[in-house]
Amino acid sequence: MTQIADDSQLIRRIAVRDEAALRALFARHQVRVFRFAMRRVRNEAIAEELTNEVFLEVWRGAGKYEGRSTVATWMLSIAHNRAVSRLRKKRDENWNEDDALQIADQSDDPEMVAQKTDKGTLLRSCIGQLSDEHRTIIDLAYYHEKSVAEIAEIVEVPPATVKTRLFYARKRLSEILKEAGVDRGWP
Repeated sequence: MTQIADDSQLIRRIAVRDEAALRALFARHQVRVFRFAMRRVRNEAIAEELTNEVFLEVWRGAGKYEGRSTVATWMLSIAHNRAVSRLRKKRDENWNEDDALQIADQSDDPEMVAQKTDKGTLLRSCIGQLSDEHRTIIDLAYYHEKSVAEIAEIVEVPPATVKTRLFYARKRLSEILKEAGVDRGWP
């Protein structure tokens, strides 16, 4: 609880343009925000840009922070919105179907992946096959340990939608794991 109070104090200080407070908040949350963004956009350079944009938005909007959620939840919400916007822009770029068909699939089959990697890597790979909506929900619930209410606030959907997406994400992840040769008893 102390970190939450400290974060709120930092935001108040940032609102009056205390650069040291921004540096402290950045040091505390930069890795979390970067990893969250990285799992969304799957590109390190873009994830770094998004992380910087989040902290720039914190700098600009600290005075508007209302404290209805934790500072970490607020920042992840900003990161989520920025990532969604970036992914939409990426989808709008021209896609050449003929060129795409010429790209050879260099990935290993699930059996080879299981032989080469540890369980954590295999699990991350399987999570990576989920839709963006489901991957986001799984990420927030299990990697960031956010509650249903916090997830609903971050992704801007009702809590019932979060629960539904979480149910279907787990179901689909189970299917993907089974296809990868991982049995149900695997931890």
